[in-house]
Formats: sequence, C-alpha cells, structure tokens
Amino acid sequence: MILPPVTDQALTELGRTEGGPETLSLLLRDQHTRRLLLLRAVLDAVESADPAVCSAAVRVRLREAWALVEEADRVDTAVRATARTYRPGTAPTPTGDTGAGPAAALYGGAAAPTYREGSGAAPAAALYGRAAAPTYPEGTGTGIETGTGVHVGSAAQVYGDGWGLAPAGGQGGQGGQGGQGGQGGASASAAYGRVEAREPVEGRGGSTPVPGSGLTLAGPPLPPVRALLLNPFIGPWARHCLRGLGAAAGPRGERDARELGRDLAYFGALAAVAAARAGVPYAVRLTARDGVLTLPSLGALRTAAPGDTPVDVVHRRQSLTLRRPGEKDIVVRLQSGGVGAWSDSAAWAPAHALPGLLPGSGPVPLDDLDPYRTARGGPRHHDLSGPVTLDDAERKRWLQSWSGIASVLRLGGEHRVTEAVALLRCMVPLSAPPGSVPGGSCSGTRREAFGALLSSTPPTATTFAATLVHELQHTKLAALSDMLTLHHADSRARHFAPWRPDPRPYDGLLHGAYSHLALADFFQRCALATPHPARRESAWAQHARYREQVGAVLPTLVGSGDLTAQGRRFVDQMVAVYERLAEHPAPRGQAARAEAYVRAARALWTQRHAPSE
Repeated sequence: MILPPVTDQALTELGRTEGGPETLSLLLRDQHTRRLLLLRAVLDAVESADPAVCSAAVRVRLREAWALVEEADRVDTAVRATARTYRPGTAPTPTGDTGAGPAAALYGGAAAPTYREGSGAAPAAALYGRAAAPTYPEGTGTGIETGTGVHVGSAAQVYGDGWGLAPAGGQGGQGGQGGQGGQGGASASAAYGRVEAREPVEGRGGSTPVPGSGLTLAGPPLPPVRALLLNPFIGPWARHCLRGLGAAAGPRGERDARELGRDLAYFGALAAVAAARAGVPYAVRLTARDGVLTLPSLGALRTAAPGDTPVDVVHRRQSLTLRRPGEKDIVVRLQSGGVGAWSDSAAWAPAHALPGLLPGSGPVPLDDLDPYRTARGGPRHHDLSGPVTLDDAERKRWLQSWSGIASVLRLGGEHRVTEAVALLRCMVPLSAPPGSVPGGSCSGTRREAFGALLSSTPPTATTFAATLVHELQHTKLAALSDMLTLHHADSRARHFAPWRPDPRPYDGLLHGAYSHLALADFFQRCALATPHPARRESAWAQHARYREQVGAVLPTLVGSGDLTAQGRRFVDQMVAVYERLAEHPAPRGQAARAEAYVRAARALWTQRHAPSE
C-alpha cells in the first residue's frame, strides 16, 4: 500500500506549528518506515559484504539475532491475539508450566526454541523474501543515502496501515527507480524474513488514544517488540553500520573489522531484549563492549574486565541470568512498563524513565546508557555538550522539572501536549554546557534519531516545557522535509538570524524561525492564561522576543525564489501565525525591549559578517 502524500491539511497544520492526530500519525508512519528501510539496508549490506569486511561468523550471528526477533514478534502477536478472545476482566489460562511467561500460551507449556550465537542453526535461514525497493512519486523529496552504494527510496511507497515481519514464501520484488536490492555476494533473501510494511494483525485501520487529550492518533499502537525495533537509536545505529559496511570506506584494518563487529553485535542485544519482553526463553552469547554490555531499555552490565568480554545471557520466566568468565552470575528481573530491569548487583545499572506525560500514557525513557544516543565518530553540534550518566540527585532534578510539565504545556495550548505525547520517545541527558551560568541549559535533536530529544538538566518545568515545544518543531519539520521538498536553496551560510551569532543557511534559517514562531505562540498563550502576575510578565517578555526575532527573518524566507509550491504554502502559514499573534500584543515595554535586542543583534552581526569592500 502506498502511503498517502502530504495533504494540504497536513501542510497547513504543520505550517502553523501545529498538527492534528492525522498529521502526527502521518509523520510517525513515515519515520517508522524509514527506520525499517534502514534496517533492511543493513541486512542487505551484511549479506552482500566482502568476507574481508564482514566475516562469516558475524553474518551468522546477525541471522541468529534476527531469528530471535522473529520468534519474539510471533509470540507477542499470538499472545495479543489470544488476549483479545477473552472478555474484559478475565485472563487466559496458559497450559503447562504457568510460570513460563507469555510464551506458555503459544507452546502449550513446552519449552520455546533456544538459540545460541555461533551454533550455525539459524531458524531464519530460509525466510528472506526480497521486498520491492520503492520508487519515487514526482515531487516527494529524496530517499535515504545509506553510505553503502545502496539508495533506499521513499518510504511513501511501502507503508500500509502497519508493518510486520513476513514469513517465508513471499514473492520477491525488483529494485525500482531510486533503489535497488543487495549488491553482490549472498542475498539477504536467503537469511531473513522480509522487513516490510504490511497490515497489522488487529486488522485494517484502528486508532491510538492520546491519553488525557480526548484525541486519537490514526492507526493502532505498535506492539512492544516492534516498538523496540523502531526506537530512535535504530537510526544512528543503522547509519553507523552502513558506514562501516560501505565500499567507499577504504581499506579495512583489524580495528575497522572489530568496530563493525561491535556495531552489528548491538542488534544481538536488541534481539535479546525483544525476546525477553515477549517471554521467549533463550540462551545467547553477547559481548560487553569495553567492559559494558548495554541491553536497550533494560540497563547495562559493567564487567570487571575493561576490554571486550563474552557474556552468556539466559532468559527464563522474566529473569535474565548474566554469566561472565570467572565471575559470579548476576540475575536481572524485568520490570513491567517497557523500561527497566533490576538487580541487587552493583555491576548492573538499570535503565530509567520519566513517568507518562499524562495519566495512561507510556513512560518516557531517560536514556543515559545506550551507546548510540549521541553521535559517534562525527561532528557534534557546536552548542551541545556531551552525554552524561546521571546520579540519583541529578535524576531527581529531572523528575522534579518533569512533574509539572504537562500543566505548563497545556497553558500554551492543548496541541502542545498532544504533540509531545505523540512524538517524544525518549530523553537523552547531556552535561551542563561549558561556561554556562547557573540554570543555563542546552538541547537539540538528531535528524536520524526521530523521537529522541537531547537536553541538559532543565532547571524548571517551564524551561522544560519550552524545550519540548522548541525541539519538537525541529522534529516535525525534519520529518516533513523527508517527505517533500520545501525549497531548493543551497547550503551556503549567509543569512542573519538574531538567535545565532553566525550566518545561517536557508534551511537553518527556516528551522530556527519555525521553532521560534512556535515559542512565540506558546508564551503568548501562557501569558494570556496564567493568573500569576510574575509568570505572566515573564511569558510576555519571552513572547515579545521570539516574535520579534521571527519578524526579522520572515522577509528573507518569504522572498526566496528557491521555495517550492509546497514550501511557499508552508511559509505562508507561518506568516499567518505571525500576524495572528499581533491580535494580542505584548505590553509596550516588553515589545520595546525586544525590538532593541534584535536591532543590537543585527548591528553586531553586520559588523562581524558584512562583506569587506
């Protein structure tokens, strides 16, 4: 099924820095599909890689990890299907050993299949039917450059109402315009079940309530195993793997091969978590990287040895036993809710999460463990500090700021709550920015990690709420830009932006104006709604400054001849919001200070960056 194109309604809503349930669902579905396409690209690249780049042993381990994921998905699907046959308030009674977890209902009390890496007995060995590479409709933007010589086309051609891991026997397709299958070597079709978008088990359509908002997102919620495969860090991980597998990477040394093996081993850890969450018993061998084995969404094990150390992981009845050479076994028990696992061993660091933003919404992981949570081996955003592992005191400060965030977001408009619940998938803690004043903070997003928001510890709930509003606009605009082309401007940094000291390219100017426009709207709504005089005064000050900053750059955005027709409609909606904000002007003093601030910023920028005679 072809994903519907971006509708005029969606473009209008997004141009206004908003987004209703259908629009948010459109962004989510497209981004989920792009992650699947990246995962498919990794599988293809592994199977077609030269043995000198990717050894046979590494290839076998990845196949076995995929087999474990497929088994977890099958069990998870069967358990959910069984649960739907029971009336509310009743519970299915599994056969056999009642302590065997969800898999008992599927296996009838018998032990589930056991997998061990390196056994060579990968159950997925005959499963992979090649999915058709997508083609581009006219004007839908660009595809994904994987870095391996494989160009993965637009997600718009492959996404239906859901997605799944298809069984063997599917008809293979041919690579279409703008994409192709694995090149050379063994085909992934002999090793993996199809990675494709298809109808959900529940049936066509469905919807997901946004708790506490009275709204629903189009489409059913993702099952736990599939949600794990679509977590934000799959994007950075896949791209890192593809760089290592790419033919253009040059001659390979022992260090390169070791790094690639480590990257691909991450998927083995992800598969182990998926199977444990589904209740599938197994025994696998994983590797602690530099003395740390990260099990995504569960936690991390720190070994006594500093280098790469084998760790045998055995899952039975919602408990993991971690065995290391010469050390005492560690038992880790899974927690409900999708995040966290606990042990009495000091060597185990559990994953943590912030409570659901609204009653009934899922927890938001506070991820300070995943090795792909920040960029590795590439340039880092100049304003962002590095990742940090939180101690108990710092974690409490996060919780304190988070606890009041929903009410602050609601002051700025119910749609701000809805987009946060729909789009925010995890928070990544950063250290305080170097040289920052007390209360200073930094934040950012990564285009390849849709749903993840990076931030230093927010000092207050208001700061935290504004950070969400700001960064989620970048998230929305980046997702929209993946789906269609808004402009054809080049990347030369030459435009004035009053929120930055350096010149900005057109796309950076558009992103900055878009996020600042949302903040101007947010703080105006807060100022009009709050009964507290001091908070109202502060909100007006923030509104006035953000609106003045946006007004300084709108003429550049509107006057560009590089805008496409869709881009012009998008920018026109931004102008409409800017003009609507004038209906409730800030107090004269606040407006005057904002104007003076932007004039000073422009004068300083011109002095620094004006072309010399």
